[in-house]
Amino acid sequence: MAPSHVLAATMSSPPVSYYRATVPASAPRPAPSGRSATRVCIVGGGFAGLNTALGLAERGVRDVVLLEAETVGHGASGRNGGFVFGGFSRGEGALLHDLGPDRARALYRGTLDAVELIRARTDRYAIDCERTDAGVIWANWFRDPDVLRARQRLLQESFGVDWQWMPREQVRDVLRTDRYTDALFEPQAFHFHPLKYARGIAAAAEGQGVRIHEHAPVVALERQGAGWKVRTASAEIDAEHVVLACGGYLAGLRRDVDASVLPIATYVMVTEPLGDRLHDAMRTRAAVYDTRFAFDYYRPLPDTRLLWGGRISILNRDARAVERVLRRDLHRVFPQLDGVGVDFAWSGLMSYARHEMPQVGRIDDGLWLAQAFGGHGVAPTTFGGETVAAGIAHGDEGWKELSRYGLDPAYKPVGFLAAQASYWSAQWRDAWKARAT
Repeated sequence: MAPSHVLAATMSSPPVSYYRATVPASAPRPAPSGRSATRVCIVGGGFAGLNTALGLAERGVRDVVLLEAETVGHGASGRNGGFVFGGFSRGEGALLHDLGPDRARALYRGTLDAVELIRARTDRYAIDCERTDAGVIWANWFRDPDVLRARQRLLQESFGVDWQWMPREQVRDVLRTDRYTDALFEPQAFHFHPLKYARGIAAAAEGQGVRIHEHAPVVALERQGAGWKVRTASAEIDAEHVVLACGGYLAGLRRDVDASVLPIATYVMVTEPLGDRLHDAMRTRAAVYDTRFAFDYYRPLPDTRLLWGGRISILNRDARAVERVLRRDLHRVFPQLDGVGVDFAWSGLMSYARHEMPQVGRIDDGLWLAQAFGGHGVAPTTFGGETVAAGIAHGDEGWKELSRYGLDPAYKPVGFLAAQASYWSAQWRDAWKARAT
């Protein structure tokens, strides 16, 4: 079926996301000018940078300047699936192997605390971000329940987390498909409109004195005495501390920083309003993702649309290509939605590190980093922002708990090919396992 008229309107570059189309226009934040000084300069207006800024302001550090090359939430922070739940891209078993039980549990707990902090901030600052407190379902694509049982047991025994068992009958009552068997349910998780949240925390930070500038790409970063000089096309800012939080949109300011991450694209589409047809597919307000490495993720939106995401790629495709790929995935799960219109489709870049963990902490005197949150970044970016803010404001050294996950080289451009090959290999293993079980 041909995409609807709205999708045709998204063929600009970059495509207009559903999120961008459903936020009210806001007054532009002017670029900085002239020479100034600040205690902290943050480069990047996504979740990592914004949470660092708000975390500093909440700790009494309000002499903060944030520079965003485009607009607040332009990158992955304003384009992602909107899932809010604990953990990192790196699995819990790998964390235990890397760090041992105490350190692994503390880091994981930090992301659970971040989930609750996000929930609290939406209340405290009255952020209207369509928060839906309905949990997240991890649905089993395979017939073997051991993958669920093993993770449920690991989370309970090693991390003190209880994901609830959903038997097949319950799963198929709420998800009208025979694609899944059993599932686990994470009741404390929720989902929301990420761009509205990004704008909300930006406004909260500004309300406490943080200065945010948009359309202000940083062109140079230089050591200056005990601090740093940050230059844009129209300004020079002297800062005691600088935080690099650029995600997949690299600023080219430090070779070792940019060389350590791969900007990887992911795809999302949003259907037309489905009305009662949504109930034919989903009878839950929970968000859903499945047990494959190359999984689908999706969630119902308040206006009866269905948001559907998945795939990772080194290719940042246009709207029609994204819609074509994801429509096939949607119909594999919900064939009853064949022929529905797709109103929005887009791709965007995320930053991945080879070790699958965020790079958070101090990398030089007064120079801090918060990046590489991968495809599991909403809670970890809040955790990362809090960690950096505590380090700057109070000298807290909690960031050292992440020091094992440093600036490992990504070996670009070969790293891009390796990442794509690894993803294709995972897809093949998923397909083989599905046939074998």
